[in-house]
Amino acid sequence: MAPGQDDIAELITRVALRDRRAFALLYERTAPKLHGFCLRILRDRTRAEDALQDVYVKVWRGAATFAPGRASAMTWLIAIARHHAIDVMRARVVVEDELDTAGEVADAGPDPEHLAIAAGERRRIDACLDELKPERAEALKAAYVEGYSYEELARRFAVPLNTMRTWLRRGLMSLRECLERR
Repeated sequence: MAPGQDDIAELITRVALRDRRAFALLYERTAPKLHGFCLRILRDRTRAEDALQDVYVKVWRGAATFAPGRASAMTWLIAIARHHAIDVMRARVVVEDELDTAGEVADAGPDPEHLAIAAGERRRIDACLDELKPERAEALKAAYVEGYSYEELARRFAVPLNTMRTWLRRGLMSLRECLERR
């Protein structure tokens, strides 16, 4: 039997009161879906299982912040899982980058040919970014170079979240079209 949104919302409310039985039921009813969600993002079963455990720790600690009128219970849980899975991915990229660069200490760096190619690519990308509105180009750089989330960018540029998503999607499409022309 699939749990209803009201059932899940009620369980989260009881978890906020530190009801362990409600927490166990919440886990039982929602873990398969959240595990699948984490697995789609992380693409590794072990990392998804670890992430899922961390998600439920966050749910236990933050259940009191759930506001039934603002979002459905499942949407709230999926948002926690999504944010955590993305954080896990970002942390892994940082660790892998550090491991990659650890062995390159003795390396003198890229050779002149690679530097010339990279400089040419950089000029192409910069020229295409210059074709965008300045705030949209800045948002693209902040999202895909600096790693800001949609929510952070929406606050930074004082626009609604969906507007920021549209800016980034259209900006990437424009960037791709421009790079194909050059």
